[in-house]
Amino acid sequence: MKRVYTDSDPLMVGHLEQVLEERGVHCTVRNRLLAGGIGELPPNEVWPELWVLRDDDEPLATRIISETLAPQAEPGPDWTCRRCGERIEGQFSACWNCGQ
Repeated sequence: MKRVYTDSDPLMVGHLEQVLEERGVHCTVRNRLLAGGIGELPPNEVWPELWVLRDDDEPLATRIISETLAPQAEPGPDWTCRRCGERIEGQFSACWNCGQ
């Protein structure tokens, strides 16, 4: 087993666990329930850790995690709906007013 990710946010670790499982990379989360130890233990020692079960999956898992955490592309420019003339922000692909 190889550790491929750790974070103070258990929701992010759980999300990445699901992303990897959906892509066929079997993994497990360690330290899922150690948050109660903060104060007695160093904080980063109790963070949840994502581990792949097969060492051979480490490069694929690392790539998938990087792609998942990469910033999304900047939205395009604002546009005007051809049907109703409403001004729409660039991140939207459909008109909120008429559905075009």
